[in-house]
Amino acid sequence: MSNTWKTRAETSADLETIRDLTRQAFGRQFEVDYLDALRADPVAWIDGLSFVATVDDQPVAHALLTRCHVGDTPVLSLGPVAVLPSYQRQGVGSAAVIAALDTARDRGEQSVIVLGHAEYYPRFGFRQATEFGIHHPEFDGPSMMALSLTGDPLPTGTIRYPVNV
Repeated sequence: MSNTWKTRAETSADLETIRDLTRQAFGRQFEVDYLDALRADPVAWIDGLSFVATVDDQPVAHALLTRCHVGDTPVLSLGPVAVLPSYQRQGVGSAAVIAALDTARDRGEQSVIVLGHAEYYPRFGFRQATEFGIHHPEFDGPSMMALSLTGDPLPTGTIRYPVNV
């Protein structure tokens, strides 16, 4: 398949499709429940920072940025990036992530953290969070990454999520 997708902010009409594609992408319900919990939390949820990549107007990938804190500093956290199995490794997940990061940068957000696998996220400029003094007691440092959207120094301290993972 060619690069015929488009990205846009999610709409309320996308919710069930996003749940379904997340379930298909991960093969379990945990990530769907986690995304629902993030949406329901008034601290975590930020309107306009949940993006889909679409093919023929149908969402095939989803990326979400939510609010958390490093120490007392508010930062963004990249939620699970879901891509329909038939569209994996075609760039649609990356397109959704890039759209979310670009929008966050345009809104003046300064930094993003992610708990994820180290092979994927460095492509977007993420580096090991522990290099900056960011840590989370429940996660192994090598799977935790951080990105400055503005070039400003990243905050230091312990990550606090409003929603328990």
